[in-house]
Amino acid sequence: QYFTVNEENGNLYVNERLDREEMCGESPTCSVSFEVLVHNPLNIFRVEVDIQDMNDNSPAFSKAVFDLEIGEWTLPGARFPLETARDADVGSNSLLTYQLDSNPSFSLALKESPDGSKQPELVLERMLDREKQSSLELVLTAVDSGDPARSGTVQLRINVTDANDNPPVFSKSLYEARVTENLPVGSLVLQVRATDADAGTNGRLSYSFSNVPAAISSLFAVDSESGEISTAGALDFEQKSKYIFGLEARDGGGLVSHCKVQIDITDENDNSPKITILSLSGAVPEDAPVGTVVALLNVNDPDSGENGQVWCELSGEAPLSISEDGSKSAELVLRHSLDRESEPSLRLLLTAVDGGDPPRTGTAQLWINVTDANDNPPVFEQDRYRVSLREDAAPGSTVLNVSASDADAGTNARITYGFGKMPAKLLQKFAVDAQRGTIRLKEALDFEDTRAFSLALEATDGGGLVAHCKVEVEVLDVNDNPPEI
Repeated sequence: QYFTVNEENGNLYVNERLDREEMCGESPTCSVSFEVLVHNPLNIFRVEVDIQDMNDNSPAFSKAVFDLEIGEWTLPGARFPLETARDADVGSNSLLTYQLDSNPSFSLALKESPDGSKQPELVLERMLDREKQSSLELVLTAVDSGDPARSGTVQLRINVTDANDNPPVFSKSLYEARVTENLPVGSLVLQVRATDADAGTNGRLSYSFSNVPAAISSLFAVDSESGEISTAGALDFEQKSKYIFGLEARDGGGLVSHCKVQIDITDENDNSPKITILSLSGAVPEDAPVGTVVALLNVNDPDSGENGQVWCELSGEAPLSISEDGSKSAELVLRHSLDRESEPSLRLLLTAVDGGDPPRTGTAQLWINVTDANDNPPVFEQDRYRVSLREDAAPGSTVLNVSASDADAGTNARITYGFGKMPAKLLQKFAVDAQRGTIRLKEALDFEDTRAFSLALEATDGGGLVAHCKVEVEVLDVNDNPPEI
């Protein structure tokens, strides 16, 4: 099969290409034995051909890539056995040495086995940092001892596995947001973001509040996965305009990082002004001077800025005005004189308007009674009364009923009647009822003695104001005297 003999000269020839490795495998020696028949003279020769190895096979690894996982916590000096190469040749042609690409993190050590072969080992020279370099690729070369030498390579693919050596890191130490009050529940306020340089579970983050009071957790909610902060309750600027609280990000290995969140609540014009009457003069005399303070008011709008600026107005033509000092207090003062007789009571409508857009209003009603001042004297129905009376009128007879009125009220309008300054003889003749104004005759009249009387009558009100009138009494003659001769 492998050899041919030339029958003429007896030369032995190779019949086909010999492959020692195919013929003898890994045996250290390889030979082929056969017999050669010679016819003249007839004889048999035993031939043994020793097949010698030549370096025709390169070292080979079982696979092109060798994967290796090394934790980043592994200490320098750690050794990792590598796969050995196989060389089908024998003898020195199969003696292998190994070489490794230059890398500061690794070196190569060769461990000699009992059979004389060498086991390559990867030696860690310095600790790895997965966050800086998560994988490395090296080339391990196996070189045989043939001449010339042959080599084979395998790619070492090193995956650096993670240690939870990095805490989460927020992108900001303080997150700020500004939202309006009355924001609907569930509205997004802001989103916090943290990163973790670790991988896998160690890099998986969960967000939560960091020891916040119940008042915060009742108003805000944080999504544990996305870091989104949304409203969980109604925000009210007037109750609180700023919230500051802590958040934390926790990775799968238990490392925690913290940040602060500040949420400023901006005002909306959601409150109407409120008018509070602190003090009110329920009754104001009509002779109160201009500038008299009738009421003290407090005008309050809990909104802020222009929304909380309030102006007060009085409806109608009231004899009052509002004096504001720029604060929340205001005074209701007289701007012109009162007249009880024309307007005995005042019904006022106060309106407070804020500066919002659109504005909001608040109202309050006030009732003020105008009390009487004695500013009106009595007034007789006539300035001068004329009456005729027979001279034979009996004493006690009614001469005349006079009447006066007074526009004031109460005591100021209570009138008493009396005579003014008159001669004593008139006061002897006539009397006046102080309450009714009835003038009566006290003594008999005598036409022949006095034909007319002029009485001065006065009406005095309860405040001392006096009105005057004249009463002219004409005496009519009767035939009470006989003729004289």
